[in-house]
Amino acid sequence: MPLPNLLAVFAHPDDESLLAGGVLAQHAAANAATAVVTATWAPDSHRAGELADALAILEAGKPRMLGFADARIPDSAPGRPRLCDAPLDEVVGRIVEHIRAVQPQLIVTHDAYGQLTGHPDHIRTHQATVLAFHAAGLEHRYPDAGAPWQPEALYAATHPHSGVGQLGPLLARVGKKVLSVPDEHITATVDVSGWLEQKWAAILAHRSEVARERPLPGILARLPEADRNQIIQTEHFTRLTPGPTKGDPAQLIT
Repeated sequence: MPLPNLLAVFAHPDDESLLAGGVLAQHAAANAATAVVTATWAPDSHRAGELADALAILEAGKPRMLGFADARIPDSAPGRPRLCDAPLDEVVGRIVEHIRAVQPQLIVTHDAYGQLTGHPDHIRTHQATVLAFHAAGLEHRYPDAGAPWQPEALYAATHPHSGVGQLGPLLARVGKKVLSVPDEHITATVDVSGWLEQKWAAILAHRSEVARERPLPGILARLPEADRNQIIQTEHFTRLTPGPTKGDPAQLIT
């Protein structure tokens, strides 16, 4: 079964590579169209350049940046509101515009916890993307954002309790939360070992984060290769819209 066109909507530059880099590379290799919307950081910031390099490695197009400020780094987008302070309707409308432009069958975003660490930008991006998924197909919602387009499925990138492994202690060591979900919430587990080299290269493209100790790219860069590969070679997702159940070969992420 051919893989569907895929749009990833994440909060920060590097989220796309860490959470869905393997799936993005997998879909691109199958000639599916792929794209990434990033909610925070200004398009002229240093992290925008790093994002462009990562997306080129993943063959996921050029950056599509909403340009809101990071909740914890206000000068990431000077003169712009923090994503968590911006009107929700504005954020949803901006995402709808990209959904209608890309016309994906499948959308991937953060889970309701805001991933393992519960970052407020991750939570806000999850909320806005869920609303945008449903609004994109309605002609009277955001009529100036393009012709209606209804994607087929919405997935949340997430981590099951059993899949946290070494990552839990590593995050706890730098004072970060570890918020995982029950294993039964997982509807698709993807072995991305075939795209591991691409995924790791994309993570490394976020050079400013690799150079720091607390962000996950920096943590991973300081691990032995075998330990790092064990952490990043599997990606987990929960389907948030009605459709195939766990184990169904018709599910869109395979």
